[in-house]
Amino acid sequence: MLGFLGGIPLAAMRLSRNPVLAAVSWTYIWVFRSVPLIVQLLFWANLGYLYDTLQIGIPFGPGWSFSTTSLISSFGAALLGLALHEAAFAGEIIRAGLLSVDQGQHEAAATLGLPRRRQFLRIVLPQAMRAILPNAANLLVNLLKSTSIVYVLAIGELFYQVQVVYGRNGRVVPLLMVATVWYVILTALLSILQYYVERHFARGAVRTLPPTPFQRLKAAIRR
Repeated sequence: MLGFLGGIPLAAMRLSRNPVLAAVSWTYIWVFRSVPLIVQLLFWANLGYLYDTLQIGIPFGPGWSFSTTSLISSFGAALLGLALHEAAFAGEIIRAGLLSVDQGQHEAAATLGLPRRRQFLRIVLPQAMRAILPNAANLLVNLLKSTSIVYVLAIGELFYQVQVVYGRNGRVVPLLMVATVWYVILTALLSILQYYVERHFARGAVRTLPPTPFQRLKAAIRR
């Protein structure tokens, strides 16, 4: 959620005619796509080694200081690193989806005299979502598997727990298979969600919506 919420303004800034906003967005995306995720996680987790305290103040007024060791926990570092990393990729996916909408659609909406907000929500966004969703789902599945990297921060996620267990009983391969099964199940649930969301946004693009798995099963039973 945080990654895609961060990707929306990044995409808008890249599409902006303001050169400053476009440059800021391009620089952010370039940096966070270039630096490996594990390096970003370790940087936020070890920020206290670089700066002991962070200070926020008002010119000629009061100020506040925070200890970096207490400000960013291991979970906070993982959340921050994954969200910032995800936002860079989400911004490009959202930008590509918006660019996929034909310019004639924008012109037709403007000709009808619709307000710009309504043009975006009712005409541009539903068409863009059909291009955004497949790539966004791939990014989400990749993020699900990337959470295994946070084991380096000693966070008790799925892969870390598997390591703890096979470190005690020595059954490495069986425990890795258990983790694999869980990742497959979670990925299947996300794929099902993706199917129904894509089916929802297919309205208007096709005359007849594709049948759901339950509808296909009923039709097979009838036959």
